[in-house]
Amino acid sequence: MDFDNELEKAIQRGQQLSQSRNAAAKKEALSAEEIRTAHTAFRLHLSDHIEQCLKRLANHFPGFEYETIYGSRGWGGAVSRNDLQRGPDGKAGSFFSRIELTVRPQNEFNVVNIAGKGTIRDKEMFTWNHFDDVLGCDQTEFEKRIDAWVLQYAEQFAAR
Repeated sequence: MDFDNELEKAIQRGQQLSQSRNAAAKKEALSAEEIRTAHTAFRLHLSDHIEQCLKRLANHFPGFEYETIYGSRGWGGAVSRNDLQRGPDGKAGSFFSRIELTVRPQNEFNVVNIAGKGTIRDKEMFTWNHFDDVLGCDQTEFEKRIDAWVLQYAEQFAAR
């Protein structure tokens, strides 16, 4: 009789272990879905903010053309222009300027990652990267970072 009691207890423990594993798997799946949802919300909001900032920059410097970026590189935008200039020797030269800001796709590290590059007159002047945990980050902090990058680029472009 002792054995039968112990056998039933072992079976109950096994069933409880199975139930707890299933509950943990459901919780993990829900957590992964929450992370995906949060990243998508950040991506949409920040890519709209990038578009607004870059279009306002282009309004201050005629000749810049806006381009939407989406896909495996991320989501965001860029403005670029080609300038022609004659040197003192009479030779013409072409100079390329561009600023690109993107929200990178979700990865295994579960972070929101924004990246940017700034080129002024054929010289890469800036390479930016900022990231924070998806579930713990603040949209306002990212917006301020994007604003600062665009302002930094505008100041350097105007100085050239």
